[in-house]
Order: sequence, then structure tokens, then C-alpha cells
Amino acid sequence: MKKFRKVLDGLTTSSPGGTIGSPACGSTAGTPTAAPTPKEIDVQETLVSENFQLCKTVRHGFPYQPTALAFDPVQKILAIGSRSGGVRILGRPGVDCFCQHESGSAVLQLQFLINEGALVTACADDTLHLWNLRQRRPAILHSLKFNRERITFCHLPFQSKWLYVGTERGNTHIVNIESFILSGYVIMWNKAIELSTKTHPGPVVHLSDSPKDEGKLLIGFESGTIVQWDLRGKKADFRIYYDEAIHSVSWHHEGKQFMCSHSDGSLTMWNLRNTSKPFQVTFPHGKIQKDGRKESCKPILKVEYKTSRNSEPFVIFSGGLSYDKAGRRPTLTIMHGKAITVLEMDHPIVEFMALCETPYNNEVQEPYAVVVLLEKDLIVVDLTQSNFPVFENPYPMDIHESPVTCTAYFADCPPDIIPILYSIGAKHKKTGYSQKEWPISGGTWTLGSHTYPEIIITGHADGSIKFWDASAITLQMLYKLKTSKVFEKPKPGEGRAAELAEEDPFAVQMVSWCPQSRVFCVVGISAHIILYRFSKYDANTQIVSLDVRLQFESEDVITPSENENNPCYSEPGSHSPQPHHQHAASPGSGTSDSIKDSIPCLKVKDRVVRVPPGYQAELVIQLLWVDGEPPQQITSLDINSAYGLLAFGNCNGLAVVDYLQKTILLCMSTLDLYGAADPYQRLTRSPRRNRQSTSGLTELSDNQQSIDMERSKSPTSESRENSFSRSRSSSVSSIDRDTKEAITTLQFGESYARKNDTLPTPCLWVGTSLGVVLVIPMSIATDQEERMEEPVTIGPSGAVLMLKGSVLHFGFLDCMGALIQSPYEVWRDLNAPEDPDRPRRRKLVHFSPFSSQDACGEGHLAVLCSERQAKVFLMPSQLCLFVHNITESSFVLRADVVPVYNSVCLACFCANGHIMTLSLPSLRPLMDVNYMPLTDMRIARTFCFANGGQALYLSSPTEIQRITYSQEMCDNLQEMLGELFTPIETPEAQNRGFLKGFFGGNSHNFDREELFGEAAAGKASRSLAQHIPGQAGMEGMKVAASGAVGELARARIALDERGQRLGELEDRTAVMMTSAETFSKHAHELMLKCKDKKWYQF
Repeated sequence: MKKFRKVLDGLTTSSPGGTIGSPACGSTAGTPTAAPTPKEIDVQETLVSENFQLCKTVRHGFPYQPTALAFDPVQKILAIGSRSGGVRILGRPGVDCFCQHESGSAVLQLQFLINEGALVTACADDTLHLWNLRQRRPAILHSLKFNRERITFCHLPFQSKWLYVGTERGNTHIVNIESFILSGYVIMWNKAIELSTKTHPGPVVHLSDSPKDEGKLLIGFESGTIVQWDLRGKKADFRIYYDEAIHSVSWHHEGKQFMCSHSDGSLTMWNLRNTSKPFQVTFPHGKIQKDGRKESCKPILKVEYKTSRNSEPFVIFSGGLSYDKAGRRPTLTIMHGKAITVLEMDHPIVEFMALCETPYNNEVQEPYAVVVLLEKDLIVVDLTQSNFPVFENPYPMDIHESPVTCTAYFADCPPDIIPILYSIGAKHKKTGYSQKEWPISGGTWTLGSHTYPEIIITGHADGSIKFWDASAITLQMLYKLKTSKVFEKPKPGEGRAAELAEEDPFAVQMVSWCPQSRVFCVVGISAHIILYRFSKYDANTQIVSLDVRLQFESEDVITPSENENNPCYSEPGSHSPQPHHQHAASPGSGTSDSIKDSIPCLKVKDRVVRVPPGYQAELVIQLLWVDGEPPQQITSLDINSAYGLLAFGNCNGLAVVDYLQKTILLCMSTLDLYGAADPYQRLTRSPRRNRQSTSGLTELSDNQQSIDMERSKSPTSESRENSFSRSRSSSVSSIDRDTKEAITTLQFGESYARKNDTLPTPCLWVGTSLGVVLVIPMSIATDQEERMEEPVTIGPSGAVLMLKGSVLHFGFLDCMGALIQSPYEVWRDLNAPEDPDRPRRRKLVHFSPFSSQDACGEGHLAVLCSERQAKVFLMPSQLCLFVHNITESSFVLRADVVPVYNSVCLACFCANGHIMTLSLPSLRPLMDVNYMPLTDMRIARTFCFANGGQALYLSSPTEIQRITYSQEMCDNLQEMLGELFTPIETPEAQNRGFLKGFFGGNSHNFDREELFGEAAAGKASRSLAQHIPGQAGMEGMKVAASGAVGELARARIALDERGQRLGELEDRTAVMMTSAETFSKHAHELMLKCKDKKWYQF
């Protein structure tokens, strides 16, 4: 036997070569071992650790549990804060940035430094943060932590560097935005109200400067008290005591009157000339009852009062409906003159904001749109049209339209698939949107050079499937498929589905898609499988339905043989599964409930139906009830378009279906699959029914369901260490200890079923929850006519291989280390008109295991990965070449053999949050990153890898997080992301006119620095707030090509630029003030000169 030659990146192994199945194969974690091979295999491994780095790329979807909203009217970018401390910043399509506060505290309020490329966030842990948006990955520059008071409201006047901060105690503090240091100037609550007042006014709920005079600050307290504070005089100009709690305040742009919204559903208008009482009180939705009293209304949580040049002012508010209208949806009311429009929303309103043409609060506002942030949606209403249509949202905010139950990620798809799916999906788009362009149009984004077609598929609780174009780190809906249309609607109270206690009988459990042949398969929660074919033409079709009785009643106790890794390898005898016979239940398990027997959970439409272009159902396979027991969940699926076969399994056994001939080829219990090659000793146990739980698939909430990481270590149960309950998802790879041996993964491909095979044949690789791998050979006719007529024959099980833990994934490499793809059929449209000159024939593409003529007959490498271990076998000799124990303390949830850097690696995601990559075939560790603690089932169910070093998972019930573990993509990420900040000249303030400038107050003479600076106001108490320097964007530093120093330098440069711009602004303001003083002096001289002249002397 020749010595194994390794050209594996300089790797040498000192361990002695062991034989397959010997204890030498089971090395310690992190140490691959090698065995001698019958032939010399030359594999040049090119991947090194430097090729891998893990970082987040982009987050798609609606921000989960939103709390706050802000808009920059000059940059035209929108920010949304969330309860978990996340901030999403949105601009034009492609400009979509996610930031996260390390504390995870809820975002209370957001304030843009308008046109400065910065954002202030106020969080529930009473900390203010200043974010620099002048870099593609925003970073915190400063933080200020309040120690003794709780933040309730913030206000930053336009072009000011002083932030007003209201607190729960009723005090107002002032923060310098440039230095993030607290001013010594404080407006104490007991100074703001009259000394004679005996009660505390409550927390500050509103702060705003008067449009007429920046030196006047309006303070609203929760109890109904409103104070206008003279900042220069340090006294109150007026105080209003109203007997209803205040929720919000909004100024008229002239600064002579303002509007308040109250807890009793009323709006009050106040005039500064007479603040003793409101000059107008309205209950917009409160009608007068028969007894003359107003009906009680819900609070108006927010009101905005916006003026328009060419029409009446807009009054926009949320809430205020009468209490007796139970069941009415949340509303946004738009009052425009005498017209009142009530817009009903699908979800509660979190916040809304009118978008106006001007950033100046003392100019006519001219609102053109309203952004409405709902609990589960983002809506923008067009105010320029009388019917107030909504804009079509360009962001993928409806991923969660129905809860996501599974995901699939396909990178480097055939280039023609995205346009064809888009053209089909575009025909079903909704209409009635505003014709104007999406108003949130800030930032810049260009299509990067590192792009290729990518598709994400999401399956949902209502049975719908969505195809998304995920190319170039964007996400756009292509096509939606409703699987429920295949079935009759279950009648209320009837039903097999009702007895399953299923709220969502059509929920999608897993999908399998072949982009080349466009064959698509869906596994549903009601133990059903739907096979779809793609067509560009509509058709009249009748769906074929197959029922499969896959129930195995007797249970076994399994004890591993003395040497777990050395099973019996005797060739099976004449045992052969019956190709067309459905496996019957054993007779001893009868029950009095004979009604629920041999019936499926759902009823397929049995009539001819008209189906539109797109994916059209061709075949439905359903598992049947047996003796009153519902069918067990399907745990694995594979489909191969070249073979025309579909295989699936559950905890009872395996079934193989010929979808071309619409026949069941194999239906057999897992135990029967082994034949004489069973590696375990089995002790029969008294029959006991183990009804599987059928609840919980669609509960993909953030309940943080903790995972039991304690695992039994006894030799008897080591191969069944499976406390991570599969329940109903294939992506969770363990089985409850008491359940039977489940089929956990399946893979069709050209391989060798037996050691003495010389040529590869079509095979089905089967992996089970006990770590057993079976290779089942098949005989399939190659001629098209014969294939449609002759039955496919399935031989007895061939190779039996073993791993520790439940088997997760198979991958096949040729003897040069290149990935062997599964054979497929080139797509052909079965509904296309017949062309007599070009008859439609099946065109099959096969990938031979032989990488070259010289290597002919050498076989191929099989990569096997379980939840504990990875092994590489040489086929057909079945020799174990390499072993790597991936984890001892946890278990692998998802594994995949993925192409990256013109090579291939094994990528693994563990339950403890580690993401790892291993070289192939040597299983050398290349990367191991503790990415995140896995604290809920949602991530386990939705995590998936894709080609090119990418992966994704559902980070919240409404958001998809994409990540990359490729160093090249991390380096190019800056180029791929959009720019949030674009240099735009701040619009000039309108000319106020001579009379307004002369008589309209002295707002422009107000110098905040003189009042709030340290020289005048002194220093604030050190114990009041603590200044924390920013981290300068750790996430940004990770992805910066020049390393941490480059990112830090970039942040400093951005800060210097912003400081320079603020300095220039101050210089311009000083020049304007000097000019105003000169003008005032000349006007005064002119008045003195002319005051004694008569009118006729001019």
C-alpha cells in the first residue's frame, strides 16, 4: 500500500495511520487524523486561515419592536430606533444601515443634527449617544450617562450645538453636542413653576424653542403644566395650568400660537397674548350624546400643526377615537381645513412625523408627506394629493407578513432566473400607490463590482413562499407562491387539521429548490410535500395526489455494539425492499378509534384548476393517519431532477417517489433499510405509543427559549445525545431520546454503493439520527421513453458508515478535491407550444466523480458531517481518510460543504454560537469564531450557509441578518455599502422682510454659547452625568481594510470635518449678526434725522 501523499498547505501528521473504524479514527477535537489509502491522491489545498473573517454584512426587513423615529429634511434620511437598542438608517433603495447599542437598551428618542451627518440617540438606560454618520458603518463618537435622573424628552434646535434634555424629575439640562459635556445651566422644575404650586408637575414631555425667539423655551409637563422659559432672563414668561394631561405640543410657524394634544382626546389651541385659557378646544372624534355630554375619547398621543402657503394648515394626529367604538383599528387623522380624513392602520401606531420642505421652524412648513411607524410596518402617506395615497415602499418591510418558518439561501444562481421570476411576480403587484417618487431619497449607493445573482427563499406560517432577489446586498421581492391553493379550505370544526391542533395547517417546514431545472419542493407541517414545476404559460391542470403510509409502531431500545466505530460491514444478502408496496403497520397496535386511519391531514383539490404562469403544482404527497395517530413530521427531503426522484424521511422510515411516473418506489422503516448490515444490537421493548408534539413551529417570537445544553455522557446513550428537540424542523438536527431512529438527511448523487463497484451509479445517501450512513444504489433508465415507462429499481443497502451524533450533511469531492455537483435536468417548459422541428427532450447534466482521464476509476471523496463529528471517506473502498471531532460540549446545528475562493470548505454552525470552517479533505480548522450565543429556536431553524462564504439567519421575527465569513468580502464591504451622508448645501433661510425683521423680535441676537458655556453657566455637577468617549466604531474597524488605526483615523477626520463645519456656521452667524447690528444702527440714525421733518419736506 503506497504512502498517502499530502500536499495540504504544509500540513504533516505525526499520528500513526489507523484503519477505518478503529479507535485511532476518533481523534480529539481539533486534531485531524489520516489513514493510508489504496491509491496515491494528490490534493492541493489552497485555503488558509487568512482567507476567513466573520462580519455582519446587511440586515433586511422591518425593525423589530420599533420605538422611535427621526428624519433629516436636508439629507432626506430616516432613522428608526428599536426596543433592543438597534437603529436602522434608511435612504434611497440600497442605502440601509443597521447600528446596535452595546447596552441593548431601548431607544427612546432620535435627533438628527440636520445636514451635519450625525445622530443623537437617547436610550432607556439614560444614556445619550452621538453617532457619526459620515462613515459607511456609523460609530459612536461620544456618550453621556445620566446617573441621578431619567431622560424623558430631548430637543435639538436646528443649527444649534446645544441639546435640551428633559427628565422624569421635571428638570431640563443642556448638553454641548460637540464635547458631549453637560452645561451648568439647568432649568429646575421648582423654578419653572410657581412657588405656590403644591404638586409636582410631572416628567418633561415636551421641549421646543419658540419660532419667534430662540431665547424662549417651551416646556411641557405631563400633568398639564406648560411653561415658556426665558433663557436669558432665567425666568418664566408665562405658565399654563391645564387640567388634562399633555402628550404633545406643536407650534404654528409664526410663533404666536401652539396646539396641545391631551389624554381626554382633545386638542387645545393657545395664543401667547392670552394664556389664561385656550382660545379653542376641540374633540375631533368626540360626538355630543343625547344627554348633551361629550362621549369619552382615547388620548391623542401626538399632534403636528403644519402650515402651507397655498392651502389651509394641516393638523395631523394619532389616537383620539371614542372608547365606544370597540374593535376599530388604530387611526391617523389628517385635518385639512374643514376636511377630516381618518386613515385606518393594520397595526398600532408607534410614532409619526410630517416631512416638510424647510428645516427652519419659523418658515411656512409646506408638509408633503407623513411617515407613519407602526408596530409591524412603515407607511408613508402622500399629502400632496387629496385622497392621501401611500407611497410604494421600496424596502423589504413585509418579510414577516406571515411569520417566517424556514429559509434557504442560493448564491451564484443561473443569471436568467431572477429576471424571469421578477417578470412573473410583477403581474401580481398591488396598485393604487402614489405616483410620486419615494421621499426618503438620501445617501448614495452604487452597484459594486463584486456582485452575482443571489436568491433568498422564505417559507411562512400561512403556507406562502417568497422568492427574494438578494444580489448586491439588497433585497427585493421577486415572486410569491401560495401553497394553500393546492388544498381545499378546511371547513370550520371539521377536520383532520383541527384535530392536529394546528393553527397553521399549511405552514412551510422546509424547501428544496434546483435553480437549474427550476423544480421546487415544499414540505409542510401537516406531513405533506408539494412538487412544483415552473412554466411561463398558464395551464389547466389536475394535481396528482399520492398517499404514503409511513408509520412504524414497534419501538426498540438501541445499544451500540462494543466498538461504536466498527460496525458490521457484511454485505447484505438478498433482502430487498418491495418497490411498490407501502409498508403496513404491525397488527398488534390496533385501537378503538378506527375513524382516523389511512386518511391524510389535508384534502387536495381533485378537480381541474386554472393555474397562472410561474410555479405550478404537479404532485402532492401526504403521509396518512394510522390507527388514530397523526403522521409524524417529515425530517428530511431531497429531490433530483436528473433522476426524476424525490426522497423523504421521518422518525419512522424512508420513502422514495418517482415524480415522473407518479409512483411510490420505496416505503420502509429505518430498521428494515439495514437488512443484515445493522450496526446496532436492538432489544425489543413493549409497544408504546409516542405521539409527537405538533405545536410550536410558527412561534418564532423572541421568547428566548433557552436550549438545554446538558447532555448525557453514558456509553449507552452517547450516540443518541439528542436533547435539542427536533419537534418539527429539519434544521434542528437532534431527536428526543424516546423517539425512533429518524432519517435526518438525504442526498442523491453518482456514487459507489459497494466496495467492489468499479463505476459510479445513481445512489441515495441516507443519514440517521443515530449517526448511521447508508448508501442505497438505484437503477434508472437513461433513455427518455424508457424512463417514463420502465420502473426505477432500488437495490439493497450497500455501504454502512458511522459517525458520532445525528447526521447533518453529505458532500462529494473528486480525487482532486473539487466539489461534485448533483446531476440535474436542464429546465424545459412543459406548457410551451409544441415545435414539430424541435421536440422537447430531457437534457441531463451529469458531473462525473472523475476529475481527469488519469484518475478514472479512482472513485471520489465523501464528506460526512454529523452534529459532533466530520469524516472524509474514500469511495468505493470506504476507507476513512480524515476525522475531526467538531465539538464536545455542544452540537452542530447546520453544516454545509461550500465553494469559496475557487476551493471548497466545510462550514459549521454550532448551538453554542460558534461558526467554524474546516479545510477539505483534511478537515483542518481554518476559522472558529464565537459569533453569538444561541438563545432561541428561531436562529436554529433559519440559519443557512451559501456559496461564496455567506450565510443568513432570522435575527428577529421580522428581520434577516446576512453575514460573511470571507475575508475578501469583508474587505470589499465598504465599497458595497451605501453612503449615508452626502455633502449638501444647507438651504438658506427665507428673507423675513423689513417689517418682520424690524418688529419680529430679536431671535437672531440670541447667543447660546454666552448663556450655556462654562464661562457663564459654570460646570455641571460631576455626579449628575458621566462622559464616555466613543469606541469609534468597533464594527467599522473590523471591516476596514487598513485595520483599526484606519477606522479610528477616519472617525477623527469625520469629527474634525463636522467641527470645522460648525465653526464655519458660527463664523457666518457672527457676520450676519454684525451686519444686522450695522443695519439697525443706520436705521436708527435715519429715524433721528427724519423724525422732525414734515411729510411735505421729503
